[in-house]
Order: sequence, then C-alpha cells, then structure tokens
Amino acid sequence: MTRCEFAYDDGAYVLGALAPAERAAYERHLGGCASCREAVAEIAVLPGLLGRLDPAGLEQILPPPAPPRVPALLDEARQRRRRERAADRRRYALTTLAAAGLALLVGVGTAVALPRPVDQSRPPGAQGNPAPQVSMVAMRPVAAAGPVHADLGLTGTKWGTEVTMRCGYDARTSYGKAYPFRLVARGPNGATEQIGSWLAAPGDDLSFTGATRFTDAELVSVELQKADGTPLLTYAVP
Repeated sequence: MTRCEFAYDDGAYVLGALAPAERAAYERHLGGCASCREAVAEIAVLPGLLGRLDPAGLEQILPPPAPPRVPALLDEARQRRRRERAADRRRYALTTLAAAGLALLVGVGTAVALPRPVDQSRPPGAQGNPAPQVSMVAMRPVAAAGPVHADLGLTGTKWGTEVTMRCGYDARTSYGKAYPFRLVARGPNGATEQIGSWLAAPGDDLSFTGATRFTDAELVSVELQKADGTPLLTYAVP
C-alpha cells in the first residue's frame, strides 16, 4: 500500500507550525485523503484543551518545567518528512531510469516487453510484423484544468489490453516541482490495476506503452492520478 506523503503533517497542521505554503498544500490534500482527515480530527481538540489549563494552578502542583520539547519534536518531524520525501524522489527517479534503460536495451520506446501476434503467412525466418498505428484520444480532466494533459491509445489482445500514452506536464503549474504520477486501469466490479508510474517535472513530456490484464470487454476506464490516488485525467472506454 502506498503511504500518504502527508502522513506526518497532521500534528504540525493542528498546532499551526506549518509554513503558509505547506499549510495551503495540506488543506488542499485533506479534501481527497480520508486517512489524513481522520488523523486531524483525532487531535483537533488538543489546542482547545491546552488553552483551558490555568498556568498559575499548574505551578503550585507541578515541579519546575523541563525545557520545552514541542519545538524539538516539531523540528524532528519536519526533518523526518524531508528525509522521507527525498527518499521517495530517489525511488521514483531510479524507477524511471530503470525503465529508460530497459527501453534502450530492447530498442523500442516501451517500458515493458509485450507479445506480438505472428503473421503465419510470412515465410519462416522473416522479420516480425511492424507495429500497427494506434488511434490516440485525449483524456478528459476530472475537475478543472490540471497540470497535466495526455493522449491515450488502446489495443485489445487475447491476454488483455495494450495501453499507449503520451503525457505532458505543463511548464507553468502551481505544483512548481517534480511530482509522481501513475496510470491506473479500472475493470469490472471496481477492480483496479496500476499500469505504470513516473516522476515528472514542469515542462516534461513522456511517451510509453504498458499493459493491463483487463480485456477490451472488461476495461471500464483509464485514469491518470497523483501518487496519493487523486484522479487528474480519465478516459471512459466506450
């Protein structure tokens, strides 16, 4: 299961310790992440409870306070979050490099090796059939215009569906940094399957071919999502 990249921001958010930009990003994230909303709800009462304490009464019954730990804890949480995000960026970068290296080795612009039907009318020893042209269609934004646009092509096979995609990450975007995306196929009865994932920075373009086990009769839709599962673009299979 993919861990939410904002999983450690709930305490800093409730205590008001996030920078304005981080707070705005976290509040946008809360709209689409049930686990983060639950985490915030569990500790949302703490500032109010702390505000009810009488400092004068506490001084009479408590020993002299030790140096405050909250700033140190918040600083540790920020550093841990930075380390984890840096590690995630490295993992996505290594995945992208591995996929590019595989494409160079096999001599095609695809991230996976896919079986091709053999033309039985060709004589033995002849070269394989050339890849057919794939009809591409534009994926539709799920909500308002987002930072990415993509065209999609589907080719039905006996073992599933081959998916060809051309994707662009707008040069001017509110994200302002490299961000992980993924392509997900939706099948019958709510079943899903990830076709691929990648890390893109503003201005990047990507073309790749992947595959899903869902046949053309089973495939319901294909979604381009953020890493946390928020859908950005979709294509409903007719």
